[in-house]
Amino acid sequence: MLPVGEPRWRRRKEARPGEIVAAALAVFAEKGFAAARLDDIAARAGVSKGALYLYFETKQDLFAAVVRDAISPNLAAVEVAAGAINLPFAVIIRALIEQAAEMMTVSPVGPVAKMVIAESRNFPELARVWHDEVVARMLGVLTGLIERAQAKGEVRPGDARFHALALIGPLLMGVLWREVLTPVGAAPLDLRALARQHVDTILAGLLAEGGR
Repeated sequence: MLPVGEPRWRRRKEARPGEIVAAALAVFAEKGFAAARLDDIAARAGVSKGALYLYFETKQDLFAAVVRDAISPNLAAVEVAAGAINLPFAVIIRALIEQAAEMMTVSPVGPVAKMVIAESRNFPELARVWHDEVVARMLGVLTGLIERAQAKGEVRPGDARFHALALIGPLLMGVLWREVLTPVGAAPLDLRALARQHVDTILAGLLAEGGR
């Protein structure tokens, strides 16, 4: 029971930015960026369009908030873990790739990535945000781990960034397969199983004698 005179909407007002971001994510996933209207997002969030503008001036601002609130926290946890764990490269990378597959399975990474690829030509700001907040950070974590392992003699010589792309590439392909091809009849793809098989295969080629 609220005290007499206490505004009934105080809690909801404090929660509104998060509700708007969640609504934007749902509308972007359903309609894409160009077709998504701020009216649709406001209606999904249960706020007026004017109230939406109190928090976000443009759809680009909303997209940046979607990436920051729905995806970046997962990456931040990976960055912290990668910097703190001192285990053999094979152990770390196996856990990291499987964690990435889990995140791609249960989080909205897939629909957002599909939207960015489809619409970045007309909205290059989407690609910039996606690169800076997701791609560059994940690639940076993997590249750093590989460079550290190379210095220890665990991983073969070679461009660490190329090795990182080889590690993460099949998972990105798996996400696009799930988002683009499965809906039109392609066989479903289990990202977790793909990650397990892929990491076994690539470690066999990456690891030097000192990392086996």
